[in-house]
Amino acid sequence: MPIKSHHYVDAKNIESDLAAFMQAIIQIPSLSSKEGAVIERIRAEMLRVGFDEVTIDPMGNLIGRIGSGPFVIALDGHADTVDTGDLSLWDRNPHSGDMEDGVIYGRGASDQKGGIASAVYAGALLKKTGIPDEITLYVTATVQEEDCDGLCWQYIVNEVGLRPDLVVITEPTSLRIYRGQRGRMEMEVHTTGLSCHGSAPERGINAVYKMAGIIADIERLNEQLEPRAPLGKGTVTISEIRSTSPSLCAVADGCTIHLDRRLTVGETEATAVAEIRELASVKASEAKVTVLDYAVPSHTGLTYPTRKYYPTWDIAQDDPAMLTAKTAYRTVFGEDPETGVWTFSTNGVAIAGMHGIPSIGFGPGHEHFAHAPNEQVEVEHLVRCSAFYTALVETLARQQGE
Repeated sequence: MPIKSHHYVDAKNIESDLAAFMQAIIQIPSLSSKEGAVIERIRAEMLRVGFDEVTIDPMGNLIGRIGSGPFVIALDGHADTVDTGDLSLWDRNPHSGDMEDGVIYGRGASDQKGGIASAVYAGALLKKTGIPDEITLYVTATVQEEDCDGLCWQYIVNEVGLRPDLVVITEPTSLRIYRGQRGRMEMEVHTTGLSCHGSAPERGINAVYKMAGIIADIERLNEQLEPRAPLGKGTVTISEIRSTSPSLCAVADGCTIHLDRRLTVGETEATAVAEIRELASVKASEAKVTVLDYAVPSHTGLTYPTRKYYPTWDIAQDDPAMLTAKTAYRTVFGEDPETGVWTFSTNGVAIAGMHGIPSIGFGPGHEHFAHAPNEQVEVEHLVRCSAFYTALVETLARQQGE
């Protein structure tokens, strides 16, 4: 059946402008720490459609505001993308922003410039209809998420002082309402050996051999981790291994592995580190286990150091934020929404995981297109997200007045 809500009809009427804006921002490459040009383009669009205030904070996050009511909602999307990878795997230029049969293609189409485009045009719609007096709406285009998820919101909350009452994370959800994600952290395990000439390895202690038992134990640990509702199973995988020695004709005197640890409900930095340190092979080899730090300048040159620990977060199906989102969805689409959780990580690790700010997810596109060749998003998804965001604002306003 056709969707008849005014939220959807209004969004459908701006489809061509919304799609053109989406194409424009895909055409601007924006790797982490190199988002300056796309931030300026999004800033220009916010000003063009009438945002009340548009600022760029010292880290380089773009913050647009509409309204000045007591209840503060933010629609967040990150402006950075991963690189394009092997170009031979793409059917078209990754930065073309080509549109064909209602689908826009290019790096960032799903992850996640589409969410930003829909949020900006939700703001445009609310400027036309009049934002409710009860609401302040912020639309944020944030930076460095692909390198360090949530760092931008650590800065926004701690340094800018913006702490919304509700945040909608606009990462791709296939038009479902999402309510959490696994956390993650990055660790290294290091073994130390004793170098000697490779012609007589018995004179030394090979750090790579010491690491071999640890690698096997970590593989077994991953298999033993159990799923926990609603986020599923935590995981641990070795994503890099490297060694040091005086030369390629010498026994390795050092070996390091990099661990990508995904954290489910109840798993924390402390429990994950303890699991590795308690492995028999780690104890036997006296290996060192370290949680890594992140300290990379943003596109403005500001460095905001943090640990590479990104907490798990989830909310219940009957949490007020979820109930409000479900009501808004029914208002727009006339049916109950599907719900779910992300497989990957988002800025929610800081917004909800570190700061405890009520958060939900709703965004255009599909998670499986993220970081993949031929990344894409349906224009209809962009329209429906803009409609949902406007309905959510109006639903929240009604609740404040009750």
